[in-house]
Amino acid sequence: MSQEQENEEPPAARFVERFAAELTEAGMQRMAARVFAALLASDSGALTSAELSERLRISPAAVSGAVRYLTQIGLVGREREPGSRRDRYVVHDEQWYETFARRDQLLTRWEAILRDGAGTLGADTAAGARVADTADFFAFLREGMVELLERWRDHRAATAPDR
Repeated sequence: MSQEQENEEPPAARFVERFAAELTEAGMQRMAARVFAALLASDSGALTSAELSERLRISPAAVSGAVRYLTQIGLVGREREPGSRRDRYVVHDEQWYETFARRDQLLTRWEAILRDGAGTLGADTAAGARVADTADFFAFLREGMVELLERWRDHRAATAPDR
């Protein structure tokens, strides 16, 4: 995109592409990153497939694949558009909180498997020690995550009581 074309883009579109590029760099699929950023940047936090396709200038098939991925990882929900048979894709207000809270469950499962693996491999082996150390790391993250999420709830309540 030329500098002239970029300057013609609305600020929201520039934000969407910039944030999507960061999400892609972090490992998210490119189309999913663009769809997520577009939903996040929309006033309603919800758009139909047609609206996403038009805003992002992508095919309905690309929207479908991106939404499928985003719903699987819990970043986007699907709702029926009122009075219509069309679906709307929604970014929920607490989506980041919920996403990280689910990570707590994942870390708990991984920690249990790693502790079992450390026992199987033997605490006196290099592999067993490495796996046990990884389990300890996940336990540390999980404990910190729980505390951090509680602090976020308190912070949110104190700074945005009308939400």
